[in-house]
Amino acid sequence: MSEFKQLSRSVQGLSVLVTGAASGMGRATARVFADEGAHVAVTDVSADGAKLVADEIGASGATARAWALDVGDASAIDRVVGEVAAHFGGLDIIVNNAGISVRVAIDDPAYEDAWARGIAVMLTAHPRIIRAALPYLRKSPCPRIVNIASTEALGATALHSPYSAAKGGVTSLTRSLAVELGREGITVNCICPGPIRTAITERIPEEHKIIYAKRRTALGRYGDPEEVAHMTLSLCLPAASFLTGAVIPVDGGLMARNA
Repeated sequence: MSEFKQLSRSVQGLSVLVTGAASGMGRATARVFADEGAHVAVTDVSADGAKLVADEIGASGATARAWALDVGDASAIDRVVGEVAAHFGGLDIIVNNAGISVRVAIDDPAYEDAWARGIAVMLTAHPRIIRAALPYLRKSPCPRIVNIASTEALGATALHSPYSAAKGGVTSLTRSLAVELGREGITVNCICPGPIRTAITERIPEEHKIIYAKRRTALGRYGDPEEVAHMTLSLCLPAASFLTGAVIPVDGGLMARNA
């Protein structure tokens, strides 16, 4: 019988970069990691929003610093990733969370622009960030990549084709990079959130949220950003070293429900 191995469930002292961290799931992710003792790079297209979250974390005694980052800007990605690694003395975890709402009909004159921006922010940015971070991840004792997709990658909604295509691409990218980077001990996993209370869903009237959740989810409710953030944390634990290439719905049972 093999010896029982004690595997660490602590991210204490590890450095994590979170994109889209000024609100919603990104903000919750930054705070959850900080609460567990990680050093957090709070990045967002909103410089003020990122600073506010970093200040919130700092006020609790944890370590965080804000960077303004438009993930659609390739040169900004290279600069910010380098600055984060220099500031924290390395980089262990990447959480590709940044996203935008894209709702457009296929025959809308604005479709081409919506497609280009949606793919740039929610798909192309991911490998760019990973490529910039790879030299640091390769030196990490616990290299982790988590990509945030959506249940729109698993089942589609009308008028969301750029969004669905981008998120579907993220799931395939995750599997491909898990295979490519696995021999180096770098794990790559993906979370597909379902209906979550974020800035994107804020505009939906509360009564419509309730109707939808009761009709579509097994739990009968919308999820909170923290519930997604804790799954992200779980995928990044040192003990999660044999989990890679997974696409995990955090959706209250939406994808499990048939009717």
